[in-house]
Amino acid sequence: MNTNFIPFPDLQTDRLLLRRLDKNDCARLQELRSDEKVNRYLKRPKSITIDECEAFVKKIDGNLNDGIGAYWVIAKKTDNTLIGTICLWNFNLENETVDLGYELSPTYQGQGLMLEVVEKIIAYAFNSMQAKTILALTQPDNEGSNNLLKRSSFQRDISYQYVSEEEADGDVVYFLKN
Repeated sequence: MNTNFIPFPDLQTDRLLLRRLDKNDCARLQELRSDEKVNRYLKRPKSITIDECEAFVKKIDGNLNDGIGAYWVIAKKTDNTLIGTICLWNFNLENETVDLGYELSPTYQGQGLMLEVVEKIIAYAFNSMQAKTILALTQPDNEGSNNLLKRSSFQRDISYQYVSEEEADGDVVYFLKN
């Protein structure tokens, strides 16, 4: 599986740019990660300070350089401003699996934007990274995420073949095979 992200793979959809995170994104990232609607279904601290954001950017850069994760800013083509993020992480080189994670500002939800982005990242994971399986975990009551994954051809892993029930910790596990 190819986990080399240097140079960083900037991607595009019809309406969006998927680009590398940098410290200039910290104010918008802090706003996104502080939003109650965004955080309702995520298991993480509800906000980060600007200093924590700058440390997060350094961590993401390290993950990219070490080939252990790829994290894209989702930005509108019209102004390149962060409106969400998407990542591939938790690589299992032996099984050739990657995990998918994403978040989008509520202002932009319900417009089909994340479907565009997920389709582009699926193509990248399968074609460029040569992953065999993409995994995604979401909370059972997160209808938007569950519907997005189903529309993107993910199947529910009801037998916990890819992630144990204990590791899933109440989340629904989805998978997509190449």
